Amino acid sequence: MKKIKEVLVVEGKDDTKQINRAVNADTIETRGSAIDDDTLTLIQKLADQRGVIIFTDPDFSGEKIRKIVAEAVPNAKHAFLPKAAGRPEKAGGSLGVEHASPDAIRAALDHVYTETTAAPTLITHDDLLAAGLIGGAGAKARREQLGEILQIGYVNGKQLEKRLRMFGIQPADFAAALQQVREKEQSHDK
Repeated sequence: MKKIKEVLVVEGKDDTKQINRAVNADTIETRGSAIDDDTLTLIQKLADQRGVIIFTDPDFSGEKIRKIVAEAVPNAKHAFLPKAAGRPEKAGGSLGVEHASPDAIRAALDHVYTETTAAPTLITHDDLLAAGLIGGAGAKARREQLGEILQIGYVNGKQLEKRLRMFGIQPADFAAALQQVREKEQSHDK
């Protein structure tokens, strides 16, 4: 079983159980989006000692937790679970790491990003407009697909350019992912 050096920041004990089925890793649980100061202090200490990977659910609460922890720990790494992987049919309306398969968890942890605030803008607002990722019909669905392919999670139109820059997504990788999105759209149109 693969050993993860960093401590994984997750939302709850069910996430920890599922992660331990997939990899050998230590976790720290935020117990929801109302993260207390003691938990944030502990996460900061762990980040200094071992490093942390933020691995939250692909939903609003998960993104809120990610933002809070990333603000407190700017050098945190990020792993993203695609929405489809976090919502198996047996889970009903529930969505999260606790429902993901061990394979989906390992895949997410194989594609970890580190934010780089000093990264240059490689993909511009105009590129996103031209690609139909913002400001038009179907843009949200395209952003969801793009986020899954690049494994950067889902973001709204205003945040997409920032997320692409923060994780240093290269134009060639962006173009390849966009091509997959377009091919998927064309296959659905037939």
